Amino acid sequence: MRKLALIICMALVPVLTFAQHANAAKDNTLKPVLKFETEVIDYGKIKHNAYGVRYFKFKNEGSAPLVITSVKGSCGCTVPTKPEEPIMPGKTGEIKVKYATDRIGRFTKTVTIVSNATEQPKVVRIKGEVLKD
Repeated sequence: MRKLALIICMALVPVLTFAQHANAAKDNTLKPVLKFETEVIDYGKIKHNAYGVRYFKFKNEGSAPLVITSVKGSCGCTVPTKPEEPIMPGKTGEIKVKYATDRIGRFTKTVTIVSNATEQPKVVRIKGEVLKD
């Protein structure tokens, strides 16, 4: 009787393991996927106090609504703004980024995005150079 119970337990282990992996794969397909047109915005060489707003455009390539919970710049000179509404599957959205162009010189800054997408967190960058007057 013990041998029979042991054989049944050993036979169930692969079946349960397969079922667990199948459920994990299935759950992953029901997530939003954040796909950016570009992950780096290059301001190039811009004038001192020039217009510093740019947009990261993206698409939800997943199969569930995308909810962006927070966006944070790497310093106070980079101010991102997130979309307030969920982005439905197949739809596009954008994250507005304003860089303080009153600072002279080269810059490279990051924007960290926290959402319910598959990649967590997602980091995108801005770069450029503000020229002297």
